[in-house]
Amino acid sequence: MIQYQVVYEKTKTGYSAYVPDIPGVIATGKTKPIVEKNIFEAIQFHLEESEDLNLYDSIKKKKENSIPLQQYLLERKRGKSG
Repeated sequence: MIQYQVVYEKTKTGYSAYVPDIPGVIATGKTKPIVEKNIFEAIQFHLEESEDLNLYDSIKKKKENSIPLQQYLLERKRGKSG
């Protein structure tokens, strides 16, 4: 089973979450349990659609070649990562 890291952030109106290994997969919610449910559903939906579009292999490959979150954020800050 592939596991994805989820980053949670407190916002002025609740919480947000995103998955660094899957660009575009985000969620929001008024409480953390709600955003946890929403991000799980967003990941699930994305992977199901990716399988339908034969994109699952590219996501899996990206996950296998992923870098630690701190390195990702540093590179992102420097403009090296999308």
